[in-house]
Amino acid sequence: MKLHNARTWMAFLGAALLTGCALSPVGPPPAAQPQWQTPGPRGGACDAAPAQGFLGQAGTASVIEKARIASGAAMARVLHPNQPTTMEFNHERLNLVLDGKGRIAAVRCG
Repeated sequence: MKLHNARTWMAFLGAALLTGCALSPVGPPPAAQPQWQTPGPRGGACDAAPAQGFLGQAGTASVIEKARIASGAAMARVLHPNQPTTMEFNHERLNLVLDGKGRIAAVRCG
């Protein structure tokens, strides 16, 4: 095979791989997402005050969903001790910080 043909094939293969990545969906399909990532009942804006009553409760899926609904957030994020997180603010997200025993230690938006 000539060097020119090898380069052509490599370029074609690279373009095909990039196209495949661009067309692939990111993350799990909507049906596989946790239930608490469904749209909130009040348009998605988070208000942590109504969800403060969940402090001290176990961070189970049902409690997370109830806290998300109470806050009106479009999604909830559970944060474990020493877990690295992104720092961007999202006004539609409820953050539930768990302690070492899996109980909700803090409730805040962002």
